Amino acid sequence: MNMPDPQAMASAWMAQMTDPSAWQAMFKAAPLDTSPVANLLKDAGATIPPQALESLRNDYLQKAAGLWQEFLAGKTPALSDRRFAAPEWLSNPMSAYSAASYLLNAEFLTAMADAVEAAPREQQKIRFAVQQMVDAMSPANFLATNPEAQQKLIETKGESLTRGLANMLTDMQKGRISLSDESAFEVGRNVATTPGQVVFENELFQLIQYTPATSTVRQVPLLMMPPCINKFYILDLQPENSVVRYAVEQGNTVFLVSWRNPDASMGTTTWDDYVESGAVKAIEVTRAISGSDKVNAFGFCVGGTIMSTALAVLAARGEQPAASLTLLTTLLDFQDTGVLEVFIDETQVAMREQALAKGGLMPGRDLATTFSSLRPNDLVWNYVQSNYLKGKEPPPFDLLYWNSDSTNLPGPMFCWYLRNTYLENSLKVPGKLTVAGAKVDLGAIEAPVFVYGSREDHIVPWSAAYGSMHILNPGNAQANRFVMGASGHIAGVINPASKNKRSYWTNDAAPAGKGKAKSKAKVAPAQEWLAGATEHKGSWWPEWAAFLADHGGKQVKAPAKAGSKAYPPIEPAPGRYVKVRAD
Repeated sequence: MNMPDPQAMASAWMAQMTDPSAWQAMFKAAPLDTSPVANLLKDAGATIPPQALESLRNDYLQKAAGLWQEFLAGKTPALSDRRFAAPEWLSNPMSAYSAASYLLNAEFLTAMADAVEAAPREQQKIRFAVQQMVDAMSPANFLATNPEAQQKLIETKGESLTRGLANMLTDMQKGRISLSDESAFEVGRNVATTPGQVVFENELFQLIQYTPATSTVRQVPLLMMPPCINKFYILDLQPENSVVRYAVEQGNTVFLVSWRNPDASMGTTTWDDYVESGAVKAIEVTRAISGSDKVNAFGFCVGGTIMSTALAVLAARGEQPAASLTLLTTLLDFQDTGVLEVFIDETQVAMREQALAKGGLMPGRDLATTFSSLRPNDLVWNYVQSNYLKGKEPPPFDLLYWNSDSTNLPGPMFCWYLRNTYLENSLKVPGKLTVAGAKVDLGAIEAPVFVYGSREDHIVPWSAAYGSMHILNPGNAQANRFVMGASGHIAGVINPASKNKRSYWTNDAAPAGKGKAKSKAKVAPAQEWLAGATEHKGSWWPEWAAFLADHGGKQVKAPAKAGSKAYPPIEPAPGRYVKVRAD
């Protein structure tokens, strides 16, 4: 399917989208021949049943006529969309009509996408493409149709436009939209500030050992593996919302992998390298420094996929180094990959393989653009309106600062990941994949598991995260635990216990299925788990802390210094690797 460029189309569409008479003329001619959505359907080989289309058209024309009559009668339409919540939209009849007309047209286009007869994957792609178009065409995105921006222009005597153009030119030089006041943050100064030392480094990662905050610690250390697609300090933003600091304060000896931001010298690095020279090596060094045979392993997003793969590789070699495994918003079963599925099919993966499989980099900027397109109103158009049309400077926000600090990925690693997980879903199949010379069987990992999913996650649907419960530790499934938190992929995870915000859900009546230890226990389906779940106010972090305590071993004296004779400290945390920018 040929995906359209919504930004290029937006200007041309605006006249049609705000003029019902133009739409009526279009319908009277041949709507499927002239509609932009019709062209999209034609490219996709999809159709809409004539009866459904006729019903949609009649409904649209009736509503459009009613809206026009209300406008002529001087009645202000109701605007429930938050993009049009400012009083300027209602105080100007033309602006209110423009917004209401846009919402009606958006409703029609979305209904057309929903009425398409196509295979599920193609239908999802069509819905996604149409939503991109609809979001791009909002009258709030254009100075000529945004009364807030126009009012600002008048009040500032043109200064807002001057500042907006300056902001736009600055962002064009950066190659991305500014989401936060980036001058307000510096890695190591006011983000990623938990005290510690880098105690190991190779070409892939630095290993940080954090300074204990308690006089005694649990004997089993915690090894945290963040995603290599983003920088680790999402887990260590500022003291009040740092997962790392919280884990340290709970009496854990915490080690953390800080992935290198790949440059051209890493253009041939593979998935096997990330597992062997990354995760397996980090486990080895953590065990050596701590003196513990076991680690409490932790993985966030793709970091969890890498960590789980590494533990399966070690299991194939006869090793079981994990006392427990924590997976946050992680996919092991890629059957349901949410909206990301629209970017992944045989054609698109083959194209990436042709370009990158033998070497090269997947630019972090491209990855960031992809993720922004999943929430365009929040991460694109909101800032177009604020930064460019109104000339405002974005406020400081640590999470969005991190979001803009992109990382590259080695091409061969990225292509392997796309094909074997997202496209072919082979990782969950015992023995199907060979990684680092070993057949991968995730079910061979003998460790209790804490799995977390976020209820509104658009990258890893909570039910897909829950799918790991069917794969891991099958011989002792009742030792596993699943917790669902509120909000999305990042905000759901970064929910400090001290804030007492949001909610989380547990189901202790059927945590993973009943059964005797070391026997095959049937894991409850996701929706059955949810139906019996109990909501709790506040953060899920204490639930995780209790799980770690259960598997942390006895209390021992906190280490007086980081590292060991074999692995002396190299430099203070957060280290050099995390400070290298992709742009």
